[in-house]
Amino acid sequence: MDGAVASIENDVRELIRRSDLDPLLDAHEVRRVVREAVADYDDRSIHGGLPRLDDLAAATRSILDSVAGYGPLQQYFEDPDVEEIWINEPWRVFIARHGVAELTPTILTDEAVRDLVELMLRTSGRRVDLSSPFVDAVLPDGSRLHVVIPDITRAHWFVNIRKFIAKADRLDDLIALGTLTPEAARFLDASVVAGLNILVAGGTQAGKTTLLNCLAAAVPPRERIVTVEEVFELKIPQRDVAAMQCRQPSMEGTGEVPLRRLVKEALRMRPSRIIVGEVRQAESLDLLIALNSGLPGMATVHANSAREAIVKMCTLPLLAGENVGSRFVVPTVASSIDLVLHTALDRDGKRRVREIAAVPGRCEGDVVEMADIFSRKGGELVRADGFPPHVERFAAAGFDIAQLLAGEG
Repeated sequence: MDGAVASIENDVRELIRRSDLDPLLDAHEVRRVVREAVADYDDRSIHGGLPRLDDLAAATRSILDSVAGYGPLQQYFEDPDVEEIWINEPWRVFIARHGVAELTPTILTDEAVRDLVELMLRTSGRRVDLSSPFVDAVLPDGSRLHVVIPDITRAHWFVNIRKFIAKADRLDDLIALGTLTPEAARFLDASVVAGLNILVAGGTQAGKTTLLNCLAAAVPPRERIVTVEEVFELKIPQRDVAAMQCRQPSMEGTGEVPLRRLVKEALRMRPSRIIVGEVRQAESLDLLIALNSGLPGMATVHANSAREAIVKMCTLPLLAGENVGSRFVVPTVASSIDLVLHTALDRDGKRRVREIAAVPGRCEGDVVEMADIFSRKGGELVRADGFPPHVERFAAAGFDIAQLLAGEG
């Protein structure tokens, strides 16, 4: 059957080429071509002595996956439980299902991996080669692709695909998933409406982007949101959203647009809110300056706790230049960031917010003062004794923060 499927697949590819079809844009027409090609082969096999197809549906599926999907990986794209796919070696293809990694039986070749990457990058306008051995891109379904090639790697291409699985769009969805308690969700909703500056911290796959997306959905609909990201990941349902992503340099080494440039450009676009997908380097300084000027905003950062997130935000801006020192950065962090949320991926594969901390705006030397508003005790996210800053903003937005934190809001 494999030989028959390969023969039909070659015919289908030729038909697609002649018809000038795009497998991604003309998916319905490509499915029709595949079905007709399989049916035609089956008729000819009955009368012409060709190898028979034992399972027409399986053959159709296999050919569609190959010409209009991602071949052997397509089954993992279609599995709603698979969150991430990665390739260490062509014969070591892994997936993460419900936060747990497992080795799949899928076996590829080096050439097949390169072909898959080329196919995935085709719609992104991005490239990977010796002059640019790393690439980040977004696939048409919203999944995020990251590729590293030799000689950065030892011998094989490393491929990571983080699928876009919309399990939560709003804070209420996070309650259903067990990420937040209703009390914490109500407080965060009020904090967003009141215009507090929020930093979301956590490790890889901790759910930072999902949490940021849900927070952004709570922004009042009349406000204009400008987002800046390495690659597009946020899916904000508000009506007035301007989204920008970075651009890689050309083959001549020109035309790069880094995240720091985008943060500066965002300030010229009349934002009511600015959202940075993730701060990693000197763009943290530009974000702090924007927040310190009174523009509400949100961002994510890799950190293992709320305290470590603040320490990191006091360190990253120093990368902006020798003239930037801690004496400026630390008090700016203290006055610019209002709340820090720390989320984590637990051993059971569930993502949970572990703490919500307030930054009252004070610092002592190089230490920024913090106060826990919610923290996990006994596995539950419970009210601590801290209060958020800017109580007057809550009142202006129609919230009694004392009642809200007492569970009466």
